[in-house]
Amino acid sequence: MPKIDPTLARVVIGTRYPAPYDAPCLHRSTQRLSDVAGLTQFGVHKLTLPPGAWSSQRHWHTHEDEFVYVLAGRVVLVTQAGEAQLGAGDCAGFRAGDPDGHCLQNRAQEDAVVLVVGSRNNDDRGVYPDIDLALAEGRYAGRGAFTRKDGTPY
Repeated sequence: MPKIDPTLARVVIGTRYPAPYDAPCLHRSTQRLSDVAGLTQFGVHKLTLPPGAWSSQRHWHTHEDEFVYVLAGRVVLVTQAGEAQLGAGDCAGFRAGDPDGHCLQNRAQEDAVVLVVGSRNNDDRGVYPDIDLALAEGRYAGRGAFTRKDGTPY
């Protein structure tokens, strides 16, 4: 089993969300650890959220499962059902097609580090229940793009 050097994973700061939806995610950083290993069926990201940063806008996936595991710090898991505090060692999972959107928010005074694992499915669409945003299918094949809910581009 080859050991992965996480320093080889490029650090990406910010988000591809269009303004104004990008604002709460501008200072998050991600490292795509699974890409370093050449994995193609699922993604593993190390997500760092400084104080005040969100992981994403609240969303759900049509064809992808998603799992989060808090490595360090504390976050608030926001779902349609409400809010839950997650600390180091806590985890949560989200089934594909379950329309209960989710996101993580760092409301603490220290960085939070979260491992995010998700399937990679080219039929997946991202649904954002609170805002006029959608993620078109095909993002892993390079076709996915953010649009308004009616399909018009930003």
